[in-house]
Amino acid sequence: MKILITGGAGFIGSHVVRLFVNKYPDYTIYNLDKLTYAGNLANLKDIEDKPNYKFVKGDIVDAEFINKLFKAEQFNAVIHLAAESHVDRSITNPLEFVYTNVIGTVNLLNAAKELYKAEGSTFKRFYHVSTDEVYGSLGETGMFTETTAYDPHSPYSASKASSDHFVRAYHDTYKMPCVISNCSNNYGPYHFPEKLIPLCINNIKHNKSLPIYGKGENVRDWLFVEDHARAIDVIFHNSKDGTTYNIGGHNEWTNIDVIRLLCRIMDKKLNRTEGSNEKLITFVTDRAGHDLRYAIDSTKLQNDLGWKPSLQFEEGLERTVDWYLQNEEWLNNVTSGEYQKYYNVQYTR
Repeated sequence: MKILITGGAGFIGSHVVRLFVNKYPDYTIYNLDKLTYAGNLANLKDIEDKPNYKFVKGDIVDAEFINKLFKAEQFNAVIHLAAESHVDRSITNPLEFVYTNVIGTVNLLNAAKELYKAEGSTFKRFYHVSTDEVYGSLGETGMFTETTAYDPHSPYSASKASSDHFVRAYHDTYKMPCVISNCSNNYGPYHFPEKLIPLCINNIKHNKSLPIYGKGENVRDWLFVEDHARAIDVIFHNSKDGTTYNIGGHNEWTNIDVIRLLCRIMDKKLNRTEGSNEKLITFVTDRAGHDLRYAIDSTKLQNDLGWKPSLQFEEGLERTVDWYLQNEEWLNNVTSGEYQKYYNVQYTR
């Protein structure tokens, strides 16, 4: 199997690449990443010399490049994670999200379709990794299921909803072997520190304010990133074509409660007086189109394929804090931008 994983230098993608490289030595894993601000090859230093791992620098928006790559390498499958994913950035620059998340996905679908339709094809699967944000916002009760109607509220979630629709359309129109998963908020090691948890870990370390939107009452379902990678592995290998699976941690927390728990953990880890970090919390003007609550029902995935999350949030958050405190060089290089200087690499066959 030659598997292309897009966005493999990013947060979730790097965990998926690592899992597949280590677990399946008979597969060749190609990591395609543009190395934008969120892509960091330092995330994969532990496997970069493995014989079944190859890195390809490139942009999924470049259709000519994608077509040449697929023709040259004749991939057997694609796991597509490459995406612009930060909601605030999507509000500032929506078109960038349209290019990467919509046009980039269609470019990959077109290249995969050519492999799939070719005589003697060995192309087996196009796996599209999406988000729970496509479903919109929940009230105080209820959960997103695989049949929940799409109702995106931000340019980011609208672009991901569009890409989901294209994947389903290619399955229905061209009979391509496609699957989709929609996942809740991830957390864990290698998370880029613009997102809530790593941002606050870094700010607490430096006694900086912890900015919380509105009153911090927005609810998210948190999933440890390694559990997400395991779910992707299970879905990729065992699901039926045309299927959608929701992946959730069954860990609903308000943003303010997440940060209060994080402050208590950091009090202990940094030997600070109990309650001192919580004084750093600062409430800021709420984000435009900020969904109130997300909650994923992953019953279908658990019943069909036997996956379930391995960690409760408290344990996973403490493991995450420990990782960031033990990897100060990684965090410093990311926050300073130094990491972008070291990996000016290009693809060569």
